[in-house]
Amino acid sequence: MQDGEVIIERRGTAAIIRLNRPRALNSLTLPMIRTITAALQDFADDPEAASVVMTGEGERGFCAGGDIRALHESARAGDGLAGTFWREEFRLNHIIASYPKPYVALMDGITMGGGVGLSSHGRHRVVTERTRLAMPETGIGYVPDIGATWLLPRGPGEAGTWLGLTGLDIGAADAIHARLADLQIASSRLGEVIDALSGLPRASSGDVDAVLQTLSEPQGESRLRQNAAVIDRAFRFDSVEEILATLAEEEGEFAAETLRVLLTRSPTSLKLALRLLRAGRRSASLAECLGRELGACLQMLDNPDFFEGIRAAVIDKDRNPKWSPASVEAVEVARVEHFLKPAEPPLSL
Repeated sequence: MQDGEVIIERRGTAAIIRLNRPRALNSLTLPMIRTITAALQDFADDPEAASVVMTGEGERGFCAGGDIRALHESARAGDGLAGTFWREEFRLNHIIASYPKPYVALMDGITMGGGVGLSSHGRHRVVTERTRLAMPETGIGYVPDIGATWLLPRGPGEAGTWLGLTGLDIGAADAIHARLADLQIASSRLGEVIDALSGLPRASSGDVDAVLQTLSEPQGESRLRQNAAVIDRAFRFDSVEEILATLAEEEGEFAAETLRVLLTRSPTSLKLALRLLRAGRRSASLAECLGRELGACLQMLDNPDFFEGIRAAVIDKDRNPKWSPASVEAVEVARVEHFLKPAEPPLSL
């Protein structure tokens, strides 16, 4: 397939899946998810496909996530599309995490939300000097999904909590530090990666690692590593109020910037995201986290902050959401518990 929103091709023994919505930063639609899922299933059964490469067209982004405008419109219409999208996207995330062949994600440029789901669950995660990775959901009245509540708690210290609550974007070194990526390769050499993989007569994980290591370069300094002590002190708590209070007492610009950002996020999203991240830390599997996230996502369709956040970010673009409630202190425990209702029917993987 050489046209449409997803391009499927074979080069030697490498099977290549290219996201092809560069003007939309390759944001995901339901048809794209279905095409990718079908392609992965086909390649898993194809003896001539030794490895799979996931990449994005255009120079700006690998994948900016799900098409949130479409999700917003579906929620307004009550047509069920949003729920179907999440169910099929989460199934795809689980397929990637358990894929039987080497799966290589080239995370060049913007990699956010659903883009993290397409890449960080994979076995071989490549970032470049252009990578900007984020789980920005608390800024649109939503919560980290795509299995992020499994991935983020498994980073060092509280780095994942910082990422999940602030929604701030990070570069290659931070992505590797947070264990969301494995190594850095220059964007100008990604074509060499595909060429090298296409020539492998077989492709065990060790074979692919050897190719990637040969082309890799040292990453720069990690800002998250440099500020790990502050992050771990402030984000070790199980309440957002304690996190905010601790940041207010910390010295330095990093803590001050983090506090300023958190105060702009949806208070409801912050509290729910923290609950989900802590539950993810205690979970035994990605599947358990995805099922819990789906329940929260479906409840989000009745959350005014979800509509307000998307309005402010992508519809009116005034970047000035009016959250309700407007402070974390005003978010009642019962409100957070409401979002933790199990999905009906449960997620089928």
